[in-house]
Amino acid sequence: MLRAGGSLARLAGLLDAAAASTSGRGLLEGAAAAAAVRGSSIWQQAAAGQRSYAQLALAEAGSGGAAAAAAAALQQSILGGSTRRTGLVAVKVGMTQEWDAWGVRVPLTVLWVDDCQVVQVKTDEREGYTALQLGAGAKRPKQLRGSLRGHFEAAGVPLKRKVAEFRVTPDALLPVGHELRASHFVAGQFVDVAGTSIGKGFQGVMKRWGFAGQPASHGNSLAHRAAGSTGACQDPGKVFKGKKMPGRMGGERVTVQNCKVFRVDPVRNLLYVQGQVPGHKGNWVLVKDSVKKSAAQQPPLPVPTLLEAAAEVTVAPKSEGDPYAYRE
Repeated sequence: MLRAGGSLARLAGLLDAAAASTSGRGLLEGAAAAAAVRGSSIWQQAAAGQRSYAQLALAEAGSGGAAAAAAAALQQSILGGSTRRTGLVAVKVGMTQEWDAWGVRVPLTVLWVDDCQVVQVKTDEREGYTALQLGAGAKRPKQLRGSLRGHFEAAGVPLKRKVAEFRVTPDALLPVGHELRASHFVAGQFVDVAGTSIGKGFQGVMKRWGFAGQPASHGNSLAHRAAGSTGACQDPGKVFKGKKMPGRMGGERVTVQNCKVFRVDPVRNLLYVQGQVPGHKGNWVLVKDSVKKSAAQQPPLPVPTLLEAAAEVTVAPKSEGDPYAYRE
């Protein structure tokens, strides 16, 4: 169970988005439902810290409260991990390093969220699935074809350099034009980062696939890094498709999972992620909540996003175990 304060903050952000959105089709629709929940007695009790909002909403839902029933169902979906938030489009700036509270050096990749806005909202009624199309960066009109210019002008957003789509649940929809910032993620949470890896050119099997190679001596001559046999004889009489062989390496989509967010800088719109991220400096990457971490393994996340402006730099909390402690 998440702590009451963080859980209530999530629901508060969702209510604000539900009141502002005209295209969402979630459990709470429109400003009327949002106002009904905010005006209920359970909201004041939860804000005072008496009990968690989920417990209070479930209790009132049992007595027939419609708004409380919808809010309770939504709250349970958040706590159960069924809510899927949108990701972000960011630019890989480079790498740096910092030292945590224990004095351990942490390699970090800096990601810049450059004017990331919602360009299109896709719903089950129109497209058959629920998703958000995001755009980031800026481009001049002459650099875009007419169809894309019309797409951005119809949405009422500036011309974007990079467009990406993220599947979301209906309770995580956002209105067109909403700007997503680095504070969408929380310091200490885990994310998945996808990008295009650096091209390595034509490489052999040892570098491309990690083959061990052949003996350095014992009669081996001029074949130390060769692949060796690639198939059988007359039967089947061919090399099977998918056989690991030399070829062009890199330049493909790669996803690095379970990267920890070490620092969030909302003023400069920067994310500091532990470890490496695929791609060159200046490459576009897609950042989203980790799919292999449950809601219980993540800190409280703002759903659908953090709507109020955050001005403080946040750092991941100190780990419990001392990395320098001697194990007897």
